[in-house]
Amino acid sequence: MTSQSPLTLVVLAAGMGSRYGGLKQLDPVGPHGEVILDYSVYDAIQAGFTKVVFVIRREFEELFREKIVSRYENRIEIACCYQDLTDLPEGYSVPEGRVKPWGTAHATRAARAAIAGPFAVINADDFYGRDAFVRLAAYLRTASGGNTLSCAMVGFRLENTLSDFGSVARGVCCVDTRGQLKGVVEMTKLVKTPTCAENREDPNCPESVPFDARVSMNFWGFTPNFMAELEKRFPLWLKDHSAEVKSEWYLPFVVDEMIQDGTAVCQVLPTNSHWFGVTYYEDKPFVVQQIGQLVREGVYPQKLF
Repeated sequence: MTSQSPLTLVVLAAGMGSRYGGLKQLDPVGPHGEVILDYSVYDAIQAGFTKVVFVIRREFEELFREKIVSRYENRIEIACCYQDLTDLPEGYSVPEGRVKPWGTAHATRAARAAIAGPFAVINADDFYGRDAFVRLAAYLRTASGGNTLSCAMVGFRLENTLSDFGSVARGVCCVDTRGQLKGVVEMTKLVKTPTCAENREDPNCPESVPFDARVSMNFWGFTPNFMAELEKRFPLWLKDHSAEVKSEWYLPFVVDEMIQDGTAVCQVLPTNSHWFGVTYYEDKPFVVQQIGQLVREGVYPQKLF
C-alpha cells in the first residue's frame, strides 16, 4: 500500500444488545444527543479515514439512516451493507431453526463489495478513543499485501476496559518480543479488583490477570486481500458448523487461524486509550461522565456534527 491509499472504516452495527436491551447503538451519551458511534466516526475522520461502511440489518435500515447516517453524509463517504443470514456461499443454506447471526467474521465479509483498499473494523457500540484510530491509520498507510497477509489489532490495557458493574469477557493477548500477536486467550468472567483483574470462570480457583495485560476490543486493521481469505475460509467453517444453530464465526478466530497456519502476521498496536462500552445498563452514566470530561478537556467539541 502507499500513503495515498484511502482508508475505510467498517462499522459492525448489526447486533442488538442482549444484556443491555434495545438498539443501544442509538442510545445518546453526548451533551447534544451524540451516540458512541458518533465519536468513533469523528475520531476516524480526524485520523484520516475517508469512507465509512456500516454493516447493518435490513429491518432497521430506515431508522439507522434517519438517526445515524444522515449526520455524516456531507462529511465523509458513506455506504451501507447488510448482514443477512442467507448471504452464504453456493451450496449452503440456512439450517432450520437458525435465527442467530453468523458472527463478526460474517458481518465483516458483508462489506466485501464496498472495500477497495486498507480498512479498519470496529464495533458500533464501543468507544475506542482518538489515539487508537491514529495508531491504526498510521499502520494501514504502510501495510503491505504480500504473500503473508499483514494485519493489526489495537491492544488496550485490560484495566482500561473493565466494568464496575459486573464481569466482562475479554480476549487477553499473547504478544511476542516483536509486538506480534501469537494467540488470544478468551476469558469470560473478568472482574475488577483493587489490584488486578480476576477471571472467575472457576469460582473456586480465580485466576489473577495484571491490569497492564493487552486485550482485544475488536478493533482490527486489514489489507483488502483479507476479504479473499474470508471467502476461502467461510465454506470450510460452514462445513463443520453450519448445522449448529447457535455457532458463530468470529473475526478473532479467523485471525488466530491465519496466524497459526502462517497465512498472516498480526501486529499489536498498544494504546493507553480508555475503552468505554455499555455492557450493562448501569455503565451508561459512567460513559456519559467520561465523554463529558473529554469534551471539557477540549478533546471533542461541544457538538460533534
